[in-house]
Amino acid sequence: MSSPETPGPQNVGEMQTMARSFLQRKGIEESRLEADLLVAHALKMDRLGMLLHLDKPLLPEEVDTARELLVRRSKREPVAYITGQREFYGRNFHVGSGALIPRPESELFIDLVKQWGKDGLLPQKPRFFDLGTGSGCLAISLSLEIPDAQVGAVDLSPEALEWACRNGAELGSGVTFHEGDGFEVSRAQGPFDVWLSNPPYVRLDEGAAMEPEVRDYEPAQALFAPEGDPDHFVRRLLDDFPEVVAPGGFLLVELGHDQAERALAMAAQRNLSARIESDLARIPRLLIVGPRG
Repeated sequence: MSSPETPGPQNVGEMQTMARSFLQRKGIEESRLEADLLVAHALKMDRLGMLLHLDKPLLPEEVDTARELLVRRSKREPVAYITGQREFYGRNFHVGSGALIPRPESELFIDLVKQWGKDGLLPQKPRFFDLGTGSGCLAISLSLEIPDAQVGAVDLSPEALEWACRNGAELGSGVTFHEGDGFEVSRAQGPFDVWLSNPPYVRLDEGAAMEPEVRDYEPAQALFAPEGDPDHFVRRLLDDFPEVVAPGGFLLVELGHDQAERALAMAAQRNLSARIESDLARIPRLLIVGPRG
């Protein structure tokens, strides 16, 4: 596939081969996987269904649709925005412009909270609240994984909340979504047994080195901390911890790659018990504060 305008492939297998070659030449790292996902999406199949029907003849409109999606990816638009979905904790979430794409490392939030429930560290009907919910993946996953929980979430962005509300409705969660300043809403709705947040933590001067899929497409307000203060949101969360979190409760905060030591120091300055949990890549990922005395 020297370009999307070359003569059309005759069947799914030819389309797959041409798509993989095209994305590889465009420098897409996961060219084979992403080509398969985009071709399957164009054919209204899942990837397995596509692989089982490589001899299926293609309609001209299917070829046109696949080419359009591949051109979008060659311009570094994220696959999740092109297909309109991303899997998180075993469920498909709708995503698009205005909402941060769920990351697999954020599944650590859910694993930890579920384990606390098994260990008896949470009440029988715990209250959770997600500050800066984005697509709603954290709040909705908690609601579905812990059915007795009462879960709320807030975001300042109306665009993000549209995705969150859509996901909550389609996945059948009981999350209550709020629009507004996350700290004000948290104080008004609390206290909570688990207060969690994946706040903006990228420094503005790191933007140039970011992958264009992230820098050019995902919402800046969900990525970048205030200029000159990458720890702004961690500090505010720690300051509000005693007011927002119930006795025996926890605060969970996702951190940037270099934030862990500073976050622990800030917690110690406030006489708060805190530790760091690393993700599967061994990157210090979550600040865990509590249980609150």
